[in-house]
Amino acid sequence: MKAIKIKENIYWVGTIDWNLRNFHGYMTQRGSTYNAYLIIDEKITLVDTAKYYLVDELIKRISSVIDPSKIDYVVANHVEMDHSGGLPRIMDIAKNAEIITSPNGQKGLNLHYKNNWNYKIVNSGDSLNIGKYNLNFVLTPMVHWPDNMVTYLPEEKILFSNDSFGQHIASSERFDDEYSFETVMYEAKKYYANIVMPYGTQVQKELNDASSLEIEIIAPSHGIIWRKHIPEIISKYKQWSSNESSEKAVIVYDSMWKSTECIAYAIASAFENKNISFGIYDLKSNHISDIMTEIQDAKYICTGSSTLNNNMLPTVAAFLTYLKGLAPKNRKALAFGSYGWGGQSIKQIQDVFEECKFDIMEMIRVNYIPSPEKLIEITKQVEKAL
Repeated sequence: MKAIKIKENIYWVGTIDWNLRNFHGYMTQRGSTYNAYLIIDEKITLVDTAKYYLVDELIKRISSVIDPSKIDYVVANHVEMDHSGGLPRIMDIAKNAEIITSPNGQKGLNLHYKNNWNYKIVNSGDSLNIGKYNLNFVLTPMVHWPDNMVTYLPEEKILFSNDSFGQHIASSERFDDEYSFETVMYEAKKYYANIVMPYGTQVQKELNDASSLEIEIIAPSHGIIWRKHIPEIISKYKQWSSNESSEKAVIVYDSMWKSTECIAYAIASAFENKNISFGIYDLKSNHISDIMTEIQDAKYICTGSSTLNNNMLPTVAAFLTYLKGLAPKNRKALAFGSYGWGGQSIKQIQDVFEECKFDIMEMIRVNYIPSPEKLIEITKQVEKAL
């Protein structure tokens, strides 16, 4: 397991999680990487580590360049354990190393690992000279934890961007010009939609802070390193963080006896008649993290459920909980469903939409099986609301 040179004296020494398929509720069908970076200078510096169970791979890649015991600094851009899980092993090997982190980073690492490590605390605007190179630090709290920061290497114009601009992709290729551009951009969108979306305001501040930097390489903590398509990914982050949406609908539902499903397709006909792009997602077949990727840039969110024991179906409840946490803004929403005698599920869906502060269309409630005439009526009702 060898390090991969990014520039002279700067290496990727991360790890590849080929079999990862779930990242705290987010389906990662392509696996992931935990990117760490080694800078060879008068002071040997490691930027981030990896998950604990892949730390041997991390150490082997570092060892292909230098003796890990010679590491002087470990930059901890983020406390979360997919970034910091290898710290105990690294600090046990590099006994004289100092951890460079934010004030909240020190608090978080102490709470996680309860070790008496040496820390150097940095704030936005601080710089650390490591020889011919300097490391500049910008704190980016709540993108997406309070401790987050990014590190910039001005001499080589490299931004070590932490979770920003990341994707969950396991591959032997390291750079965006070596891998399918469409796949990288889709996975970057999925990453943003499922992890970063609630923090749009903070992302915009980070983008503003980074706008003054000359950047030739963006080296994120997950996935592919950006060196060719930097303008494209920055443009997308500007769009996503501003909650821009397009004339697109996402219709999400679960159905017991297909009555709610029939309503979903009647709603879809309204969007089709209005020449609005749409997708239909049965929650029995589609994972919520893939659906959120589509919601990222969709203006319309339509959600339907049958009523089960005076409640919405559990799959719909889980989806709405996930949606509410990720907090998309400036959307137009429609609650719908079929019911036998209670019909509480449709109002429960609308209640969540109200909590999300969506612009809400008139709900659609159908007792038992919708007739062909009722489905036509539904289509016309939705058309009028668009």
